[in-house]
Amino acid sequence: MNTDEILKRRGLMVILSSPSGAGKSTISRALIERDSNLTMSVSATTRQPRPGEIEGQHYYFVERNVFDAMVANGQMLEHAKVFDNFYGTPGRPVEISLSQGHDIIFDVDWQGTQQLSENAAKDLVRIFILPPSMEELERRLHSRAQDSTEVVRMRMAEAVSEMSHYPEYDYIVVNSDMDESVAKVEAILAAERQKTERQISLHDFITEISHG
Repeated sequence: MNTDEILKRRGLMVILSSPSGAGKSTISRALIERDSNLTMSVSATTRQPRPGEIEGQHYYFVERNVFDAMVANGQMLEHAKVFDNFYGTPGRPVEISLSQGHDIIFDVDWQGTQQLSENAAKDLVRIFILPPSMEELERRLHSRAQDSTEVVRMRMAEAVSEMSHYPEYDYIVVNSDMDESVAKVEAILAAERQKTERQISLHDFITEISHG
């Protein structure tokens, strides 16, 4: 019997933030592929579904008035306007997953991290992914061939501002090698999962083995 079967624990909210191109999305996908207890957070949005998107899997698609009511009632852990649409993280599905011991990855920026820190600090593990250099970050952005030169220039400028928020995170991972970076995040998760305050059945377990 492994430790996870002996002790029941509360799940983690794992924040991965980084400048665009530093690798957080690739790291997130690798973690989920290798760990069946990890899932991506599902956001609510006011935009229309795109072809192939599934309700509850990719997003929760809601009308603007419903979204506004959820914000007003404190049902969103974080929310933001992106262009003409609104996005946010509903709290109830997250709480259900955490109470069942499941861990959730959040791909949010520093502003989303601040909101989550205000609303769910005790469940958070905040990890900031840095590029090894600005030159490498620019090379990665160009190599994706998704953005124009002007957009890359804009993302580089944003990166400087985003990286200034590093003190707000618990851990820093410099992503110079993808496999190594994934291994470092896995090590962080392994340690965080063993923290005393997350072991919700620890008192009962100690009592049982002490009087067994």
